[in-house]
Amino acid sequence: MTAIVDIHPHIISDDEQAYPPAPLFGKRSDWSQERPSTVEALIAAMDAAGVAKAAVVHSSTTYGFDNSYVVDGCNKYPDRLVAVGSVDVLQEDAPQRIREWHARGLQGLRLFTGGSTKEFDPSELDDPRSFPAWELCAELNLPMCIQTGPVGLPQVTALAKRFPSVKIILDHLGRPDVLDGAPYANAQSMFDLAPLDNIYFKLTPRIFGDVKKEKASAATFFPAVVQAFGAQRLAWGSNFPTSPGTLAEILATAQHGLASLSDDDRAWIFEKTAKQLYPSLA
Repeated sequence: MTAIVDIHPHIISDDEQAYPPAPLFGKRSDWSQERPSTVEALIAAMDAAGVAKAAVVHSSTTYGFDNSYVVDGCNKYPDRLVAVGSVDVLQEDAPQRIREWHARGLQGLRLFTGGSTKEFDPSELDDPRSFPAWELCAELNLPMCIQTGPVGLPQVTALAKRFPSVKIILDHLGRPDVLDGAPYANAQSMFDLAPLDNIYFKLTPRIFGDVKKEKASAATFFPAVVQAFGAQRLAWGSNFPTSPGTLAEILATAQHGLASLSDDDRAWIFEKTAKQLYPSLA
């Protein structure tokens, strides 16, 4: 029986005195105000959905580079949660900041180059000022999540080659365009990442929605992704509560979308890959 592990939920504190919002780029995301979810609410949602463990991703559009809530929240449930946070990797003190957050419990990093509140700007990804932070990720065995779209994949490719021992996880599968349907020529830049075996991908509600549109289909897209990358490089992430719906509903949609895959492939996507990326979840 596969134990379900989620590598992309978010948490927001209900105590703004203790955890004051200071969103990256100065604009707070709509979802974080409309559907804030505390760590206690996440645990309750996980229990209701049958999700065993999670790697909780810091909300950059709520707290900027202050990872206090994701670290404190996950430390309340150390047997179930690990924290993934953000540091300004372009600053000279980035390695020091990473060491400090790591000492407080941070077990992964995330680069947020845009998304819900701003257009993607991939220029910071392979800015040489960030390289000391990447070198430290290699030393501490911290995986690096990257939030970007197809525009950022050349930079991701360069980073994967420069830092081959750092596991890079692309949020939302790198946001490929799949609406043209099989053989998914418009997503070729994503498939071109296949030879870089330190690049991993999150399967989140975004792609489960996109494969229902126009010429795309779950039955043709997901087997092609597994064939290209192997299920060992794919992991499910709920994006709860950013994406609408209960955690149970979001999980059911993902399970339905991956129904054409083998039991073994689904076991990797829903559990085993996550535990390789974040060993303390194992």
